[in-house]
Amino acid sequence: MNAYIRNYFHIFLSLLFILVMPACRHGHDHDHGDEKGHDGHSHNETLQLTAYSDDFEIFAEATPFVVGQESEVLAHISDIAGFKPVGEAKVTMTLSTGNDKQTVSPVATPHPGIYKFVVKPGKTGAGKLVFDITTKDGKYSVSLPGITVYSEEHEAHHKAAEAAAHSANGVAFPKEQSWNVDFSTEVVENAQFGEVIRAMAQVEPSQGDERMIVAKTSGTVRLSGNELVEGKAVGAGQALFSIDSDGMADNNMQVRFHEARSAYDLAKSEYERKKKLAEEQLVTEGDLRRAKADYEAAEATYGNLRKNFSAGKHTEGSPIAGFVKKVYVKNGEYVEAGSPVMSVAQNRRINIRAELQPRKFHQLRNIVSTNLRLINDENVYSLKDLNGQLVSYGKGVDVDNPLVPVVFQVDNTIDLLPGSFVEMFITVGGGNALTVPDTAIVEEMGSYFVFVQLTPEFFEKREVKLGQSNGERTEVISGISEGERIVGKGAVLVKLAQASGKLDAHAGHVH
Repeated sequence: MNAYIRNYFHIFLSLLFILVMPACRHGHDHDHGDEKGHDGHSHNETLQLTAYSDDFEIFAEATPFVVGQESEVLAHISDIAGFKPVGEAKVTMTLSTGNDKQTVSPVATPHPGIYKFVVKPGKTGAGKLVFDITTKDGKYSVSLPGITVYSEEHEAHHKAAEAAAHSANGVAFPKEQSWNVDFSTEVVENAQFGEVIRAMAQVEPSQGDERMIVAKTSGTVRLSGNELVEGKAVGAGQALFSIDSDGMADNNMQVRFHEARSAYDLAKSEYERKKKLAEEQLVTEGDLRRAKADYEAAEATYGNLRKNFSAGKHTEGSPIAGFVKKVYVKNGEYVEAGSPVMSVAQNRRINIRAELQPRKFHQLRNIVSTNLRLINDENVYSLKDLNGQLVSYGKGVDVDNPLVPVVFQVDNTIDLLPGSFVEMFITVGGGNALTVPDTAIVEEMGSYFVFVQLTPEFFEKREVKLGQSNGERTEVISGISEGERIVGKGAVLVKLAQASGKLDAHAGHVH
Protein backbone atom coordinates (compact mmCIF):
# COMPACT_ATOMS: atom_id res chain seq x y z
CA MET A 1 0.00 0.00 0.00
CA ASN A 2 2.86 2.40 0.86
CA ALA A 3 4.60 1.58 -2.41
CA TYR A 4 1.38 2.33 -4.27
CA ILE A 5 1.10 5.70 -2.52
CA ARG A 6 4.70 6.53 -3.31
CA ASN A 7 4.21 5.70 -7.00
CA TYR A 8 1.03 7.78 -7.11
CA PHE A 9 2.85 10.69 -5.45
CA HIS A 10 5.69 10.51 -8.00
CA ILE A 11 3.21 10.52 -10.88
CA PHE A 12 1.44 13.54 -9.38
CA LEU A 13 4.73 15.46 -9.09
CA SER A 14 5.60 14.63 -12.71
CA LEU A 15 2.27 15.94 -14.00
CA LEU A 16 2.59 19.07 -11.88
CA PHE A 17 6.08 19.67 -13.31
CA ILE A 18 4.79 19.31 -16.88
CA LEU A 19 1.97 21.81 -16.27
CA VAL A 20 4.04 24.36 -14.37
CA MET A 21 7.17 24.52 -16.55
CA PRO A 22 5.57 26.13 -19.65
CA ALA A 23 4.05 28.81 -17.46
CA CYS A 24 7.42 29.41 -15.83
CA ARG A 25 9.09 29.65 -19.22
CA HIS A 26 6.38 32.03 -20.44
CA GLY A 27 6.76 34.21 -17.40
CA HIS A 28 10.50 34.24 -17.80
CA ASP A 29 10.33 35.25 -21.43
CA HIS A 30 7.78 37.94 -20.69
CA ASP A 31 9.86 39.45 -17.92
CA HIS A 32 13.10 39.60 -19.88
CA GLY A 33 11.93 39.67 -23.51
CA ASP A 34 10.29 43.13 -23.33
CA GLU A 35 12.00 46.29 -22.23
CA LYS A 36 10.25 48.03 -19.35
CA GLY A 37 10.33 51.52 -18.03
CA HIS A 38 10.51 52.57 -14.43
CA ASP A 39 6.72 52.35 -14.09
CA GLY A 40 6.60 48.76 -15.28
CA HIS A 41 5.03 49.59 -18.71
CA SER A 42 6.42 47.61 -21.64
CA HIS A 43 8.41 49.64 -24.14
CA ASN A 44 7.15 48.05 -27.34
CA GLU A 45 4.85 50.85 -28.51
CA THR A 46 5.14 52.00 -32.11
CA LEU A 47 4.28 55.29 -33.73
CA GLN A 48 1.69 55.12 -36.52
CA LEU A 49 2.33 57.95 -38.97
CA THR A 50 0.28 58.93 -42.01
CA ALA A 51 0.81 61.44 -44.82
CA TYR A 52 -0.93 62.15 -48.11
CA SER A 53 0.01 63.94 -51.29
CA ASP A 54 -1.82 64.21 -54.60
CA ASP A 55 -0.04 61.04 -55.73
CA PHE A 56 0.76 58.91 -52.70
CA GLU A 57 -0.41 57.68 -49.32
CA ILE A 58 2.34 56.89 -46.81
CA PHE A 59 1.59 54.88 -43.71
CA ALA A 60 4.64 54.28 -41.50
CA GLU A 61 5.08 52.34 -38.29
CA ALA A 62 8.13 53.45 -36.33
CA THR A 63 9.76 52.81 -32.98
CA PRO A 64 9.71 56.10 -31.01
CA PHE A 65 12.56 58.44 -31.89
CA VAL A 66 15.20 58.83 -29.18
CA VAL A 67 18.39 60.79 -29.75
CA GLY A 68 21.38 58.54 -30.30
CA GLN A 69 19.29 55.37 -30.63
CA GLU A 70 18.34 53.53 -33.81
CA SER A 71 14.67 53.62 -34.81
CA GLU A 72 13.06 51.31 -37.34
CA VAL A 73 10.56 52.78 -39.79
CA LEU A 74 8.37 50.44 -41.84
CA ALA A 75 6.75 52.53 -44.59
CA HIS A 76 3.79 51.37 -46.70
CA ILE A 77 3.60 53.52 -49.84
CA SER A 78 0.39 53.40 -51.90
CA ASP A 79 -0.41 54.96 -55.25
CA ILE A 80 -3.32 57.25 -54.43
CA ALA A 81 -4.97 56.67 -57.84
CA GLY A 82 -5.86 53.07 -57.05
CA PHE A 83 -4.69 52.56 -53.46
CA LYS A 84 -2.30 49.85 -54.64
CA PRO A 85 1.36 49.46 -53.66
CA VAL A 86 3.65 51.80 -55.52
CA GLY A 87 5.40 50.09 -58.42
CA GLU A 88 9.11 50.04 -59.06
CA ALA A 89 10.48 53.05 -57.23
CA LYS A 90 13.61 54.40 -55.59
CA VAL A 91 12.78 55.71 -52.12
CA THR A 92 14.87 57.55 -49.55
CA MET A 93 13.80 58.89 -46.15
CA THR A 94 15.11 61.99 -44.39
CA LEU A 95 14.61 62.76 -40.70
CA SER A 96 15.03 66.49 -40.06
CA THR A 97 15.30 67.91 -36.55
CA GLY A 98 16.35 71.55 -36.59
CA ASN A 99 19.57 71.69 -38.59
CA ASP A 100 20.23 67.97 -38.17
CA LYS A 101 19.32 65.82 -41.16
CA GLN A 102 19.62 62.07 -41.45
CA THR A 103 18.98 60.69 -44.98
CA VAL A 104 18.81 56.92 -45.32
CA SER A 105 17.99 54.36 -47.97
CA PRO A 106 15.84 51.31 -47.21
CA VAL A 107 17.68 48.44 -45.60
CA ALA A 108 15.08 46.05 -46.99
CA THR A 109 12.09 45.94 -49.32
CA PRO A 110 10.28 42.84 -48.04
CA HIS A 111 7.19 43.33 -50.18
CA PRO A 112 6.23 45.60 -53.11
CA GLY A 113 5.25 48.96 -51.65
CA ILE A 114 6.90 48.28 -48.26
CA TYR A 115 10.23 49.89 -47.33
CA LYS A 116 12.16 49.36 -44.09
CA PHE A 117 14.48 52.13 -42.87
CA VAL A 118 16.79 52.45 -39.87
CA VAL A 119 17.66 55.96 -38.69
CA LYS A 120 19.61 57.31 -35.67
CA PRO A 121 18.45 60.81 -34.69
CA GLY A 122 21.27 63.20 -33.80
CA LYS A 123 19.27 65.99 -32.16
CA THR A 124 16.21 66.28 -29.93
CA GLY A 125 13.15 68.40 -30.69
CA ALA A 126 10.36 68.75 -33.23
CA GLY A 127 11.05 67.48 -36.71
CA LYS A 128 9.62 65.79 -39.77
CA LEU A 129 10.11 62.84 -42.09
CA VAL A 130 10.42 63.42 -45.82
CA PHE A 131 10.08 60.57 -48.32
CA ASP A 132 11.61 61.20 -51.74
CA ILE A 133 10.12 58.84 -54.33
CA THR A 134 11.44 58.38 -57.86
CA THR A 135 9.37 56.38 -60.34
CA LYS A 136 9.28 56.07 -64.12
CA ASP A 137 6.76 58.92 -64.12
CA GLY A 138 8.89 61.41 -62.22
CA LYS A 139 10.21 62.52 -58.83
CA TYR A 140 7.96 63.19 -55.86
CA SER A 141 8.38 64.31 -52.27
CA VAL A 142 5.97 63.58 -49.42
CA SER A 143 6.43 65.31 -46.07
CA LEU A 144 5.30 63.84 -42.77
CA PRO A 145 5.43 66.53 -40.06
CA GLY A 146 4.76 66.25 -36.33
CA ILE A 147 7.77 64.08 -35.48
CA THR A 148 9.39 64.51 -32.05
CA VAL A 149 12.83 63.23 -31.08
CA TYR A 150 13.09 62.67 -27.33
CA SER A 151 16.10 62.67 -25.09
CA GLU A 152 14.85 59.84 -22.92
CA GLU A 153 13.44 56.46 -23.95
CA HIS A 154 10.75 56.21 -21.31
CA GLU A 155 9.11 59.50 -22.29
CA ALA A 156 9.27 58.56 -25.99
CA HIS A 157 7.40 55.31 -25.42
CA HIS A 158 4.95 56.94 -23.03
CA LYS A 159 4.00 59.56 -25.65
CA ALA A 160 3.71 56.85 -28.31
CA ALA A 161 1.29 54.92 -26.10
CA GLU A 162 -0.80 58.07 -25.59
CA ALA A 163 -0.92 58.74 -29.35
CA ALA A 164 -1.95 55.19 -30.31
CA ALA A 165 -5.35 54.93 -32.00
CA HIS A 166 -8.05 53.33 -29.86
CA SER A 167 -11.74 52.71 -30.45
CA ALA A 168 -14.31 50.37 -28.96
CA ASN A 169 -15.68 49.93 -32.49
CA GLY A 170 -12.25 49.70 -34.12
CA VAL A 171 -11.58 47.33 -37.00
CA ALA A 172 -8.11 46.33 -38.16
CA PHE A 173 -7.62 46.00 -41.94
CA PRO A 174 -3.92 45.62 -42.88
CA LYS A 175 -2.47 47.35 -45.91
CA GLU A 176 -1.39 44.04 -47.41
CA GLN A 177 -5.04 43.00 -47.39
CA SER A 178 -6.47 46.29 -48.68
CA TRP A 179 -3.94 46.23 -51.54
CA ASN A 180 -5.38 42.94 -52.75
CA VAL A 181 -9.01 44.11 -53.03
CA ASP A 182 -10.97 47.00 -54.51
CA PHE A 183 -10.35 49.47 -51.73
CA SER A 184 -9.98 53.23 -51.31
CA THR A 185 -10.46 56.01 -48.81
CA GLU A 186 -11.53 59.60 -49.27
CA VAL A 187 -11.93 62.81 -47.30
CA VAL A 188 -15.45 63.91 -46.36
CA GLU A 189 -16.17 67.28 -47.96
CA ASN A 190 -19.01 69.77 -47.77
CA ALA A 191 -19.74 70.12 -51.48
CA GLN A 192 -22.56 71.08 -53.83
CA PHE A 193 -25.30 68.49 -53.82
CA GLY A 194 -28.76 70.05 -54.14
CA GLU A 195 -32.11 68.27 -54.10
CA VAL A 196 -32.51 64.92 -55.85
CA ILE A 197 -35.61 64.03 -57.86
CA ARG A 198 -35.94 60.28 -58.33
CA ALA A 199 -38.06 58.87 -61.14
CA MET A 200 -38.46 55.87 -63.40
CA ALA A 201 -37.67 56.70 -67.01
CA GLN A 202 -38.14 54.87 -70.29
CA VAL A 203 -35.53 54.42 -72.99
CA GLU A 204 -36.65 55.62 -76.42
CA PRO A 205 -34.89 55.80 -79.80
CA SER A 206 -33.83 59.28 -80.86
CA GLN A 207 -35.35 60.74 -84.00
CA GLY A 208 -32.09 60.73 -85.92
CA ASP A 209 -31.23 57.14 -85.11
CA GLU A 210 -34.41 55.44 -86.35
CA ARG A 211 -35.91 55.46 -89.84
CA MET A 212 -39.35 54.27 -90.86
CA ILE A 213 -39.48 52.79 -94.38
CA VAL A 214 -42.85 53.02 -96.10
CA ALA A 215 -44.23 51.60 -99.31
CA LYS A 216 -43.80 54.06 -102.14
CA THR A 217 -46.45 52.33 -104.17
CA SER A 218 -49.20 49.80 -103.68
CA GLY A 219 -48.45 46.16 -104.31
CA THR A 220 -47.23 42.87 -102.88
CA VAL A 221 -44.26 42.96 -100.49
CA ARG A 222 -41.36 40.60 -101.15
CA LEU A 223 -38.78 40.56 -98.34
CA SER A 224 -35.15 40.19 -99.40
CA GLY A 225 -34.28 36.85 -97.85
CA ASN A 226 -35.61 34.72 -95.02
CA GLU A 227 -33.13 36.11 -92.47
CA LEU A 228 -34.49 39.64 -92.58
CA VAL A 229 -35.99 39.59 -89.10
CA GLU A 230 -35.93 41.92 -86.11
CA GLY A 231 -32.41 42.48 -84.83
CA LYS A 232 -30.74 41.61 -88.15
CA ALA A 233 -27.82 43.91 -88.95
CA VAL A 234 -28.11 45.76 -92.28
CA GLY A 235 -25.82 48.09 -94.18
CA ALA A 236 -26.63 51.43 -95.73
CA GLY A 237 -28.21 50.86 -99.16
CA GLN A 238 -28.74 47.14 -98.60
CA ALA A 239 -31.92 45.86 -100.32
CA LEU A 240 -34.62 45.15 -97.77
CA PHE A 241 -37.77 44.41 -99.78
CA SER A 242 -39.48 44.95 -103.08
CA ILE A 243 -43.08 45.79 -103.97
CA ASP A 244 -44.50 44.04 -107.00
CA SER A 245 -47.62 45.42 -108.69
CA ASP A 246 -47.46 43.25 -111.80
CA GLY A 247 -50.81 41.71 -112.70
CA MET A 248 -52.89 44.29 -110.85
CA ALA A 249 -55.67 46.09 -112.67
CA ASP A 250 -55.19 49.35 -110.79
CA ASN A 251 -51.92 51.10 -110.20
CA ASN A 252 -49.97 48.53 -112.21
CA MET A 253 -46.39 49.73 -112.02
CA GLN A 254 -45.34 48.03 -115.23
CA VAL A 255 -48.08 49.87 -117.13
CA ARG A 256 -47.16 53.13 -115.41
CA PHE A 257 -43.51 52.59 -116.28
CA HIS A 258 -44.26 52.09 -119.97
CA GLU A 259 -46.60 55.09 -120.00
CA ALA A 260 -43.92 57.24 -118.39
CA ARG A 261 -41.32 56.06 -120.89
CA SER A 262 -43.63 56.79 -123.83
CA ALA A 263 -44.46 60.22 -122.45
CA TYR A 264 -40.78 60.94 -121.96
CA ASP A 265 -39.87 59.87 -125.51
CA LEU A 266 -42.69 61.96 -126.96
CA ALA A 267 -41.85 65.06 -124.92
CA LYS A 268 -38.17 64.75 -125.76
CA SER A 269 -38.87 64.43 -129.46
CA GLU A 270 -41.26 67.40 -129.42
CA TYR A 271 -38.82 69.59 -127.52
CA GLU A 272 -35.94 68.78 -129.91
CA ARG A 273 -38.15 69.47 -132.91
CA LYS A 274 -39.27 72.86 -131.62
CA LYS A 275 -35.74 73.72 -130.60
CA LYS A 276 -34.62 73.40 -134.24
CA LEU A 277 -37.63 75.36 -135.49
CA ALA A 278 -36.88 78.11 -132.98
CA GLU A 279 -33.44 78.54 -134.53
CA GLU A 280 -35.19 79.39 -137.79
CA GLN A 281 -37.73 81.51 -135.90
CA LEU A 282 -40.60 79.27 -137.03
CA VAL A 283 -42.03 78.83 -133.51
CA THR A 284 -42.57 81.37 -130.78
CA GLU A 285 -40.43 81.56 -127.66
CA GLY A 286 -43.48 80.63 -125.56
CA ASP A 287 -44.05 77.39 -127.49
CA LEU A 288 -40.40 76.42 -126.96
CA ARG A 289 -40.59 77.06 -123.19
CA ARG A 290 -43.76 74.96 -122.88
CA ALA A 291 -42.14 72.11 -124.83
CA LYS A 292 -39.08 72.28 -122.58
CA ALA A 293 -41.22 72.22 -119.41
CA ASP A 294 -43.16 69.19 -120.66
CA TYR A 295 -39.91 67.43 -121.48
CA GLU A 296 -38.35 68.08 -118.05
CA ALA A 297 -41.51 66.92 -116.24
CA ALA A 298 -41.67 63.71 -118.29
CA GLU A 299 -37.94 63.12 -117.72
CA ALA A 300 -38.33 63.49 -113.94
CA THR A 301 -41.25 61.04 -113.80
CA TYR A 302 -39.55 58.50 -116.01
CA GLY A 303 -36.22 58.86 -114.21
CA ASN A 304 -37.84 58.27 -110.82
CA LEU A 305 -39.65 55.14 -112.02
CA ARG A 306 -36.54 53.85 -113.79
CA LYS A 307 -34.48 54.35 -110.64
CA ASN A 308 -36.89 52.71 -108.22
CA PHE A 309 -38.78 50.22 -110.36
CA SER A 310 -37.65 47.42 -112.57
CA ALA A 311 -39.95 45.05 -114.42
CA GLY A 312 -42.90 46.27 -112.39
CA LYS A 313 -41.09 46.06 -109.05
CA HIS A 314 -39.99 48.75 -106.64
CA THR A 315 -36.93 47.82 -104.54
CA GLU A 316 -36.27 49.64 -101.26
CA GLY A 317 -32.84 49.75 -99.56
CA SER A 318 -31.87 50.65 -95.99
CA PRO A 319 -31.33 54.41 -95.61
CA ILE A 320 -28.80 53.88 -92.77
CA ALA A 321 -26.51 51.21 -91.39
CA GLY A 322 -27.99 49.61 -88.30
CA PHE A 323 -30.37 46.78 -87.52
CA VAL A 324 -33.94 45.87 -88.33
CA LYS A 325 -36.02 47.12 -85.44
CA LYS A 326 -39.45 45.95 -86.61
CA VAL A 327 -41.07 44.33 -89.64
CA TYR A 328 -44.69 45.45 -89.99
CA VAL A 329 -45.85 43.15 -92.83
CA LYS A 330 -45.60 39.51 -93.80
CA ASN A 331 -43.85 38.30 -96.90
CA GLY A 332 -46.33 38.42 -99.80
CA GLU A 333 -48.75 40.77 -98.04
CA TYR A 334 -50.44 43.56 -100.02
CA VAL A 335 -49.74 47.13 -98.89
CA GLU A 336 -51.04 50.51 -99.89
CA ALA A 337 -48.69 53.33 -100.83
CA GLY A 338 -47.54 55.10 -97.66
CA SER A 339 -48.01 52.07 -95.40
CA PRO A 340 -45.12 51.28 -92.98
CA VAL A 341 -43.18 48.20 -94.02
CA MET A 342 -40.06 48.17 -91.86
CA SER A 343 -38.09 50.31 -89.38
CA VAL A 344 -34.30 50.41 -89.11
CA ALA A 345 -32.46 51.80 -86.08
CA GLN A 346 -28.89 52.39 -84.97
CA ASN A 347 -29.31 53.00 -81.23
CA ARG A 348 -26.17 55.12 -81.15
CA ARG A 349 -27.96 58.05 -79.58
CA ILE A 350 -31.04 57.35 -77.51
CA ASN A 351 -33.53 59.37 -75.52
CA ILE A 352 -34.40 58.74 -71.89
CA ARG A 353 -37.80 60.11 -70.94
CA ALA A 354 -38.97 60.64 -67.37
CA GLU A 355 -42.35 62.04 -66.27
CA LEU A 356 -42.46 64.13 -63.10
CA GLN A 357 -45.10 65.63 -60.87
CA PRO A 358 -46.09 69.18 -61.96
CA ARG A 359 -44.90 70.56 -58.58
CA LYS A 360 -41.33 69.81 -59.74
CA PHE A 361 -41.73 71.93 -62.87
CA HIS A 362 -40.10 75.11 -61.55
CA GLN A 363 -37.04 73.16 -60.36
CA LEU A 364 -36.27 71.74 -63.79
CA ARG A 365 -34.65 74.98 -64.93
CA ASN A 366 -31.96 74.40 -62.28
CA ILE A 367 -30.82 70.87 -63.16
CA VAL A 368 -27.23 70.44 -61.96
CA SER A 369 -26.52 66.81 -62.84
CA THR A 370 -28.30 63.58 -63.69
CA ASN A 371 -27.42 59.95 -63.00
CA LEU A 372 -29.10 56.79 -64.15
CA ARG A 373 -29.06 53.21 -62.94
CA LEU A 374 -30.19 50.17 -64.87
CA ILE A 375 -32.82 47.97 -63.28
CA ASN A 376 -31.24 45.02 -61.46
CA ASP A 377 -27.80 46.56 -61.93
CA GLU A 378 -25.64 48.28 -59.32
CA ASN A 379 -23.74 50.37 -61.87
CA VAL A 380 -24.56 54.08 -61.94
CA TYR A 381 -23.81 56.27 -64.96
CA SER A 382 -23.80 60.05 -65.19
CA LEU A 383 -24.80 62.09 -68.22
CA LYS A 384 -21.14 63.07 -68.50
CA ASP A 385 -20.13 59.41 -68.69
CA LEU A 386 -22.53 58.90 -71.59
CA ASN A 387 -21.89 62.20 -73.38
CA GLY A 388 -25.46 63.13 -72.55
CA GLN A 389 -27.48 66.30 -72.36
CA LEU A 390 -30.88 67.60 -71.38
CA VAL A 391 -32.96 67.87 -74.57
CA SER A 392 -36.10 69.49 -73.18
CA TYR A 393 -38.80 69.35 -70.56
CA GLY A 394 -42.52 69.90 -71.01
CA LYS A 395 -44.06 73.32 -70.64
CA GLY A 396 -47.57 72.04 -70.05
CA VAL A 397 -49.70 69.05 -69.05
CA ASP A 398 -53.00 67.59 -70.24
CA VAL A 399 -55.93 65.89 -68.56
CA ASP A 400 -55.06 62.41 -69.82
CA ASN A 401 -51.47 62.58 -68.56
CA PRO A 402 -50.98 65.34 -65.95
CA LEU A 403 -47.21 64.84 -65.71
CA VAL A 404 -44.27 66.90 -66.95
CA PRO A 405 -42.03 65.04 -69.43
CA VAL A 406 -38.24 65.47 -69.17
CA VAL A 407 -36.11 64.12 -72.03
CA PHE A 408 -32.35 63.46 -71.95
CA GLN A 409 -30.22 62.19 -74.83
CA VAL A 410 -27.12 60.00 -74.37
CA ASP A 411 -24.68 57.86 -76.32
CA ASN A 412 -25.79 54.26 -76.04
CA THR A 413 -22.42 52.88 -74.96
CA ILE A 414 -23.98 50.62 -72.31
CA ASP A 415 -26.42 48.75 -74.59
CA LEU A 416 -29.66 50.26 -73.33
CA LEU A 417 -32.70 48.68 -74.97
CA PRO A 418 -35.40 50.98 -76.32
CA GLY A 419 -38.57 50.34 -74.38
CA SER A 420 -36.75 49.32 -71.20
CA PHE A 421 -36.75 51.31 -67.97
CA VAL A 422 -33.99 52.92 -65.91
CA GLU A 423 -33.95 54.73 -62.57
CA MET A 424 -33.13 58.43 -62.85
CA PHE A 425 -31.59 60.69 -60.20
CA ILE A 426 -32.05 64.31 -61.28
CA THR A 427 -30.17 66.77 -59.06
CA VAL A 428 -31.56 70.30 -58.98
CA GLY A 429 -30.53 73.41 -57.07
CA GLY A 430 -27.16 74.22 -55.62
CA GLY A 431 -27.24 73.51 -51.89
CA ASN A 432 -24.20 72.04 -50.13
CA ALA A 433 -24.07 68.86 -48.05
CA LEU A 434 -21.73 66.30 -46.57
CA THR A 435 -21.87 63.25 -48.84
CA VAL A 436 -20.22 59.84 -49.03
CA PRO A 437 -20.13 57.28 -51.86
CA ASP A 438 -22.94 54.74 -51.70
CA THR A 439 -20.22 52.07 -51.60
CA ALA A 440 -19.06 53.51 -48.24
CA ILE A 441 -22.36 52.69 -46.50
CA VAL A 442 -23.06 49.38 -44.78
CA GLU A 443 -26.36 48.38 -43.21
CA GLU A 444 -26.95 46.37 -40.07
CA MET A 445 -30.46 45.66 -38.81
CA GLY A 446 -31.93 48.83 -40.27
CA SER A 447 -29.08 51.11 -39.14
CA TYR A 448 -26.40 52.57 -41.40
CA PHE A 449 -22.68 52.85 -40.77
CA VAL A 450 -19.48 54.10 -42.36
CA PHE A 451 -15.89 53.27 -41.43
CA VAL A 452 -13.89 56.32 -40.35
CA GLN A 453 -10.12 56.02 -40.76
CA LEU A 454 -8.09 56.36 -37.55
CA THR A 455 -4.99 55.03 -39.32
CA PRO A 456 -4.72 53.50 -42.80
CA GLU A 457 -4.95 50.11 -41.06
CA PHE A 458 -7.45 50.87 -38.31
CA PHE A 459 -11.03 52.07 -38.82
CA GLU A 460 -13.87 53.02 -36.53
CA LYS A 461 -17.38 51.87 -37.38
CA ARG A 462 -19.57 54.97 -37.01
CA GLU A 463 -23.37 55.08 -37.18
CA VAL A 464 -24.71 57.79 -39.49
CA LYS A 465 -28.06 59.31 -40.33
CA LEU A 466 -28.62 59.49 -44.07
CA GLY A 467 -30.43 61.94 -46.30
CA GLN A 468 -31.11 61.73 -50.03
CA SER A 469 -29.06 59.87 -52.62
CA ASN A 470 -28.24 60.71 -56.23
CA GLY A 471 -27.49 57.08 -57.03
CA GLU A 472 -23.76 57.60 -56.61
CA ARG A 473 -23.43 59.54 -53.38
CA THR A 474 -25.64 59.90 -50.32
CA GLU A 475 -26.09 62.87 -48.02
CA VAL A 476 -25.00 62.31 -44.41
CA ILE A 477 -27.00 64.38 -41.94
CA SER A 478 -25.09 63.36 -38.80
CA GLY A 479 -22.41 60.96 -37.60
CA ILE A 480 -19.31 62.24 -39.39
CA SER A 481 -17.60 65.60 -39.81
CA GLU A 482 -16.02 67.44 -42.69
CA GLY A 483 -12.34 66.58 -43.07
CA GLU A 484 -12.58 63.05 -41.68
CA ARG A 485 -11.32 60.29 -43.94
CA ILE A 486 -13.60 57.30 -44.56
CA VAL A 487 -13.50 54.02 -46.46
CA GLY A 488 -14.95 54.81 -49.88
CA LYS A 489 -14.62 51.41 -51.60
CA GLY A 490 -14.36 48.13 -49.74
CA ALA A 491 -16.53 49.01 -46.73
CA VAL A 492 -18.26 45.63 -46.95
CA LEU A 493 -14.87 43.88 -46.75
CA VAL A 494 -13.93 45.88 -43.66
CA LYS A 495 -17.25 44.85 -42.14
CA LEU A 496 -16.46 41.21 -42.86
CA ALA A 497 -13.06 41.66 -41.23
CA GLN A 498 -14.81 42.98 -38.12
CA ALA A 499 -17.22 40.05 -38.12
CA SER A 500 -14.35 37.55 -38.31
CA GLY A 501 -12.70 39.13 -35.26
CA LYS A 502 -9.42 37.46 -36.19
CA LEU A 503 -7.41 40.32 -37.61
CA ASP A 504 -5.03 42.55 -35.71
CA ALA A 505 -3.40 45.76 -36.78
CA HIS A 506 -0.18 43.94 -37.75
CA ALA A 507 -1.71 40.93 -39.49
CA GLY A 508 0.22 40.08 -42.64
CA HIS A 509 2.99 42.63 -42.05
CA VAL A 510 6.42 41.68 -43.24
CA HIS A 511 8.95 43.13 -40.79
